[in-house]
Amino acid sequence: MSNAKIAKESSPAYVRRSPEHGASSASSANGERHVRLFRNGTNQAVRIPKEFELPGTQALMHREGNRLILELVPDTPKKGTLGALAQTLREMAAEGPIEEEFPDVEAGLLPLDNIDLGGGTP
Repeated sequence: MSNAKIAKESSPAYVRRSPEHGASSASSANGERHVRLFRNGTNQAVRIPKEFELPGTQALMHREGNRLILELVPDTPKKGTLGALAQTLREMAAEGPIEEEFPDVEAGLLPLDNIDLGGGTP
C-alpha cells in the first residue's frame, strides 16, 4: 500500500465504516451517534454529523461533568437594520415596564419668567 493511500485512509476525513456501524445503524432511537475525536492543530475536534447540524454560524459550548454541550447562538442582525430594531424591541418588552419614578428635573431651578413676544394685543 502506498504512503498516500495509507494517509488517505487514516485521515479523519476518510473514515471507513464497518457494517455494524453503517449509516442505518449509526443513529439510535434516542438520537445518539458514535463519533471520533481528532486533532486540528492544537485543538481537539469532532465532525458534527448531518442529522445534528445546527443552523446559524455560532454556538455556545460548555461542560457538564464529562459532557460537552453545544447550544445555538442566534445570529444577530446587523446594527441599524429593521431586524436589529425588532430584536431590541423584543428584548425591551421582555424586561417589562420600568417601576422606578422619574426624577424631578425641575427641582432646584428658578421659576420661569413670563416673556412678552410682542404679538399679542395691548
